[in-house]
Amino acid sequence: MSFTVIIPARYASTRLPAKPLLDIAGKPMIQHVFDQANKSNAQRVAIATDDQRIFEVAKGFGAEVLMTSAQHPSGTDRLEEVVTKLNLSKHGIVVNVQGDEPMIPPELINQVADNLSKQASAGIATLCEKISDVEQVFNPNVVKVIFNNNGMANYFSRAPIPWCREHFSSNDKRLPKGIDYYRHIGIYAYRVEFLKNYVKWSPSLTERVECLEQLRALSNGVDIHVEPALLSPPGGVDTLDDLKRLRQQFS
Repeated sequence: MSFTVIIPARYASTRLPAKPLLDIAGKPMIQHVFDQANKSNAQRVAIATDDQRIFEVAKGFGAEVLMTSAQHPSGTDRLEEVVTKLNLSKHGIVVNVQGDEPMIPPELINQVADNLSKQASAGIATLCEKISDVEQVFNPNVVKVIFNNNGMANYFSRAPIPWCREHFSSNDKRLPKGIDYYRHIGIYAYRVEFLKNYVKWSPSLTERVECLEQLRALSNGVDIHVEPALLSPPGGVDTLDDLKRLRQQFS
């Protein structure tokens, strides 16, 4: 199985400006992500950025890096530009690894790529992990996913799904027994052909309401394969506290 890893890296960040270039143990964050991706089975790893500063730093540590438009409405649109520039086959598989995941396990990169290669009907593969804390079920920043017996996603939501009517209507704030809740892990493998189609579709109602790009795929009948992750991924870097935590781990 052959696949390509693409790492989007934007300079602008509301909470942590210049996030991909922040230092962790003597290296910019984006270099740590690049190094982890290269430990996977990917045949090619490329960084995609809309900022010249990130471009120069990535070139400096030997990465393949592409400049992309700063006008893309979503990260998936940016990926489509990259696969076009790389002239990848429509049958090719691309794994999107976020540029703020400096400890992303290579096993998870391999897992989504392998899953997609085995699921002929799917245009996307992604991962999840079981939720053990009821507060996460009700946290809108934690995206939940439900999937069918064939491992294909039924829906992604910021709301608690499935809604256990009898349990939650009684104001019981514990997790209901016998019902599993899953948190979506935001790593994706895509078929290139899907990316080409995605950019032609208008944002769907559910995508706009939930602010979740993957719902555009579901709204257009695309199968999304979901599987529990082989490993629990370390957290990415969204805040200054996250950055401090990772710096301590690397030290």
